Amino acid sequence: MTQLLILADDFTGALDTGVQFATVGAVTRVITGQSVSLSEFAETCEVLVVDAETRHLTAAEAADIVGGYTAQAAALGIPHIYKKTDSALRGNVGAELAAVLENSGESCLPFLPAFPQMGRNTENGIHYIQGIPVADSVFGKDPFEPVTRSDVCALIAQQTGLPAVSCPPLTAGTPLPEADGIWVFDASSLEDLQETGERLKQEGRLHILAGCAGFAAVLPELLNLGTGKPRAIPALGENFTVICGSVNPITVAQVAYAEARGFLHQQLEPEQKLSSGYWQTPAGEEMLGKLYRMLEENPHRILDTNNPGSNRKTADYAARFGMDIQDIRRAVSTIGTVLVFAPMAVATCVSLGFNPTAAAAAIVVSGWNGHFLPIDGLPAMCMGLGNYTLQEFWKFTVPQHFIRLLALTAGCLLMFPV
Repeated sequence: MTQLLILADDFTGALDTGVQFATVGAVTRVITGQSVSLSEFAETCEVLVVDAETRHLTAAEAADIVGGYTAQAAALGIPHIYKKTDSALRGNVGAELAAVLENSGESCLPFLPAFPQMGRNTENGIHYIQGIPVADSVFGKDPFEPVTRSDVCALIAQQTGLPAVSCPPLTAGTPLPEADGIWVFDASSLEDLQETGERLKQEGRLHILAGCAGFAAVLPELLNLGTGKPRAIPALGENFTVICGSVNPITVAQVAYAEARGFLHQQLEPEQKLSSGYWQTPAGEEMLGKLYRMLEENPHRILDTNNPGSNRKTADYAARFGMDIQDIRRAVSTIGTVLVFAPMAVATCVSLGFNPTAAAAAIVVSGWNGHFLPIDGLPAMCMGLGNYTLQEFWKFTVPQHFIRLLALTAGCLLMFPV
């Protein structure tokens, strides 16, 4: 039976929190979706992590989804709920905290946003990134989701009328806040997180909690989850591919670090990211061939949607075609769909020894009119699945072009019978 439900707003958050429990032997499962029935999974794991994909939704939409999951958990009798927030306070923090509190039946929600293990502290109610107030840090300059408040209670108040109160770290014997609402606790060290957690446990206040992966790291002991024995980390194969779509300077620095240590780094031009028909042009097909050769010849590689130096070039290109920041986000997101998610169907079939023809045909027929590339073996070659080589790529990709032509011909005959 699930003892802990974790609600994250994106996939990265789901994983970096779930791993805190898997590493100590807790049976942990991560699922993705905005309306999944939790009863299907409640008997399969100790810790159930839901990536609710609410980071980029409106506050009202995010609250509806998080509130729905909280209500499900209450109905199933799951004893603990953890609302995982971003350690830099991005996303719909206030709306989602309020949704958990309002649907849980509790009167207060302890919130520990700090991640001191990463230099992200909360002091006197102000959230800091490496000593800089978060709104003044790189996260305050994010072009898509800038954090505009460093005062955590003020940030929460942007999205909910529920009261939020700033609190110092708790120690043994420290009284808990008397007010109902969201309790925002300071923390500047792992010990602060541990002692506050222990005090909350003494007072029976562990039913609903919120925080990032920092506080999640102390929850296995607080909630008596797992065997306490670290699980073995799987060995990585020789092939290692990074696909980067983040404009955050921290990510850019990480990519530069990898490139300096031997990773091949391929950056995409604005037209390649933003023009929906580019990959069907001769130049696009030539670029694809270059990418395939890069993947075959280099075991360590990075495919990056950023431009060298800055993304001013992409912004100028987008402006010429009347695209706003959300149009750019959607277009760059499509690159990930084209190069990663759709091809996983063939990669999975091949790795399991199944004939991938049916999966290839289904995805090509349904996806081509949305300007997606024919399904191919790119991720399979990246990850070494099923001994998928360039020869295998041509074996399955060339027939798919004919499938596409047959599908378009059939559609024309249906629409314009001869």
